[in-house]
Amino acid sequence: MTRQIASLVVMGVAGCGKSSVAQALAERVGGVLIEGDAFHPQANVDKMARGIPLTDEDRAGWLDRLSTELERVASRGERAVLACSALKERYRDRLRAATASLGFVFLDLPQAEALRRVAQREAHFMPASLVESQFAALEPPVAEPLTLTVDGTRTLASIVTDAVAWCVNTQAQPDLMPVA
Repeated sequence: MTRQIASLVVMGVAGCGKSSVAQALAERVGGVLIEGDAFHPQANVDKMARGIPLTDEDRAGWLDRLSTELERVASRGERAVLACSALKERYRDRLRAATASLGFVFLDLPQAEALRRVAQREAHFMPASLVESQFAALEPPVAEPLTLTVDGTRTLASIVTDAVAWCVNTQAQPDLMPVA
């Protein structure tokens, strides 16, 4: 049985580069970019802007909206590339239920680097004070199917090149569950 990657989620904590990597990947593979932050309800955005971490309940509707969007893109025969924190395994499982053969690219980043990057961002609702809560919630996708872990401190070009190569390699090999 061949496990092909139909769509991708670029995941990790705030500041890891999800949006940049997802945009570059979508361009490289001819996919449809889905910016997960754009699907947060205003109440979530307001809560984060006040420095209050989201709860599982806060994220539930957001994940449902993202799942619907993944299904919509897949139903058109297109490959989605979603930028989404997907911090917990149950969040990833919820997204996996929306579309077959969903691959995850986990941008692994040290907490100090995430804090530095988030503190430098301009015009983003997520304050640096929430970085610690992101790491507290993070369940790294160790040994989960169709998951690639990459060092988030690497260059954008090298991350995208490795992710594309991983997708191609995964589609060429039967029953592959890569974790790099």
